Amino acid sequence: MLTNLQARDVETLVHPYTNLVAIREVGPLVLERGQGVWVYDADGKPYLEGMAGLWCTALGYGNEELVEAAATQMRKLPYTHIFGGKSHDPAIELAEKLKDMAPVPISKVFFTCSGSEANDTQMKLVWYMNNALGRPNKKKIISRMRAYHGVTIASASLTGLPGNHTDFDLPIAGVRHTTCPHHYRLAEPGESEEDFATRLAADLEGLILAEGPETVAAFIAEPVLGAGGVIVPPRTYYPKIQAVLEKYDVFFIADEVITGFGRLGTAFGCTALDMKPNSISIAKALSSAYQPIGGVMIPEEMYQAMLEESRKLGSFGHGYTYSAHPVAAAVALKTLEIYERENVFERVRAKIPHFSARRAALEDHPLVGEARGMGLVAGVEIVANKTTKAQFDPKLGVSAKCVAFAQEEGLIVRNVFGDAVTICPPLVITPAEIDELFDRLTRALDKTLDWANRENLLAA
Repeated sequence: MLTNLQARDVETLVHPYTNLVAIREVGPLVLERGQGVWVYDADGKPYLEGMAGLWCTALGYGNEELVEAAATQMRKLPYTHIFGGKSHDPAIELAEKLKDMAPVPISKVFFTCSGSEANDTQMKLVWYMNNALGRPNKKKIISRMRAYHGVTIASASLTGLPGNHTDFDLPIAGVRHTTCPHHYRLAEPGESEEDFATRLAADLEGLILAEGPETVAAFIAEPVLGAGGVIVPPRTYYPKIQAVLEKYDVFFIADEVITGFGRLGTAFGCTALDMKPNSISIAKALSSAYQPIGGVMIPEEMYQAMLEESRKLGSFGHGYTYSAHPVAAAVALKTLEIYERENVFERVRAKIPHFSARRAALEDHPLVGEARGMGLVAGVEIVANKTTKAQFDPKLGVSAKCVAFAQEEGLIVRNVFGDAVTICPPLVITPAEIDELFDRLTRALDKTLDWANRENLLAA
């Protein structure tokens, strides 16, 4: 029987990434408040928020400094825009700060409201740049299978997950996908990570040559693939990929929407994985998700091309009503101040060994084929047979069952493509709370195993 709030919900809301039929029967989990790494439902039950919302509430819930930063800015200037040459202090200061923090040389910052908009903008700016450079045919964008770059028409096309394409008539023309760097699933028998990385670089080069290097504009990659299952590429993967990109003059876009601002123990994931991109997409932890804000960090070569187009056309015809929204910018500034003042990234690095040890221990569980991750993010792949790596029939929804059992245990995690359960807690999680997270997840896995045994689902 649905509660009043649940009944009102199912009659008024469409929930993203949700079985729209099932939710009408079971109703949503209605959350009422949050503090630290904990959120509380309408009945007061606490849940450890093991996904930091959607990979984003880095500083946890109830941070009064961020609340006050928003309130102060709302009293001063609750809204203005930066169209037509207007500006405001928070946007200017935030752009300056991001330029200073950037892991590669950056000229300007273009602000968006989300990571999807940032990656959509990346695609448009690459096309715009190549038109300015007199390369009208150099427009194709290469992404990867199992990548996640957003859900707008362009960014969903870059996303390499079937559920984001099927019956949405995607991807659009000009988007290609190369091999996912998942050694556990895609390596050939006996193939080392080094050899796997070499093969994937060769796959990318083969795709560029097949398409024609003069038609390939850019390659986009998350340092660690997030919604595709938290896939960490082999250590030598990015240097080998980048050598191919440089050989064929292919612009390199880093999607740091999840990995930016401390998730891997560094300000940017690029630094942790030896990536040297041309441009960078940011969002999520930029404001600890207290306000919707994202952005594109633009290199000088791209900015000069934008200037040339503006000389030719007059106005730069791109932007959003809420680009550089003053309240969002003020909250993002305070977030970056807290990261620096509280040594948040250094504290993350100190917690990584404990988090990694608890993650790795999950591989002893009968249902876990691989417990992978880096920094404070992890993916736990559920399998029907650990020896053969055989997977459950996706229709069984085994990882979704595990997530439901976790919710019973007072833990919020998420199931994604490939029967993986993902973990991405707020960066402020304590060692004791890390133990609580993995203890609750282990109990959820045990319940899932008992259920699978009762249903005779395990592969022989």
